[in-house]
Amino acid sequence: MTMRNLETIAAMVAAFWIVGAADWLVFGGQLSTYGIQPRTRSGLMGILLAPWLHGGMAHLMANSVGMLLFGGLVILRSRTHFWTVVLVGGLASGLGTWLLGRSALHVGASGLIFACYGYLLCTGWFERRLGPILLSSFVLLVWGSTLWGIWPLQREVSWEGHLFGLLGGAIAAWLLARGQRHSR
Repeated sequence: MTMRNLETIAAMVAAFWIVGAADWLVFGGQLSTYGIQPRTRSGLMGILLAPWLHGGMAHLMANSVGMLLFGGLVILRSRTHFWTVVLVGGLASGLGTWLLGRSALHVGASGLIFACYGYLLCTGWFERRLGPILLSSFVLLVWGSTLWGIWPLQREVSWEGHLFGLLGGAIAAWLLARGQRHSR
């Protein structure tokens, strides 16, 4: 991993922690009210803000590890791929949750993490080259159980954000593979 890629991932995770610290130390945990509230006008702002807001220390730590792991694997391929996955996946996760999510407050970077995971799972299928196929297979073999996160098994977990993030990551993988085929 290049130093610049490492700095990019570290900066994103640091931003999670800075916002979290400000929320808990300055705002008394009230920033999370700016998360996604499905089908409400005020909840629209949450599409952009929710990935930076977390429901507590354990939530923040879990998302930090997920971003370091899955985001790190994506950025190893390319910084362009990373930012495309974060943008497409973040919008898909946020918009999908806002449009179709259950009535609850949805916060956290899990949608971005599932976007990275979805990209990693699908890039081999769409690129149809040995390296990406091996990467997708490895991710499925080692972290396949992560897919349980897209099912409504825990009431306090935004499975909607996970599901739409995963789909956004798959879309990003398709768009990036398509762009590579057209540039050849």
